[in-house]
Amino acid sequence: MAAGEQQSREYLERHGLPALLHRLAALLLYHRPERPRQFLIQVLEAVRAARRGEAAMPGVLDEADVEAVFRMLDAAGRGFVTGRQCRAALKTLGLSTAELRVGDEEEIRLPAFKEEVQHQATLQARAA
Repeated sequence: MAAGEQQSREYLERHGLPALLHRLAALLLYHRPERPRQFLIQVLEAVRAARRGEAAMPGVLDEADVEAVFRMLDAAGRGFVTGRQCRAALKTLGLSTAELRVGDEEEIRLPAFKEEVQHQATLQARAA
């Protein structure tokens, strides 16, 4: 690898640009807006607001999607999933579990599950 190429890669990684571009592409493909440039501007403004603590971090999954994941995990209808199931769901959704705030055997109800997914998505987006 040429020195210039290595420096370029290091620059991109240092500023978290590959992860940001991947996230933006995922949002575009998920939402498929009629005006993609305007959509990207709105997403980047939302990310800026989230980093200032003024709003939630924009994500690919909306609340209904997270609820659907929870219902799939809670196929028996017990009203909760385990921390182990939560960890598996986060990995499946492409989110980190490094800072998961629940134990493997802990029972997690829907509101806490939603909060954990949002928390992990926010951590990952801020790292990007």
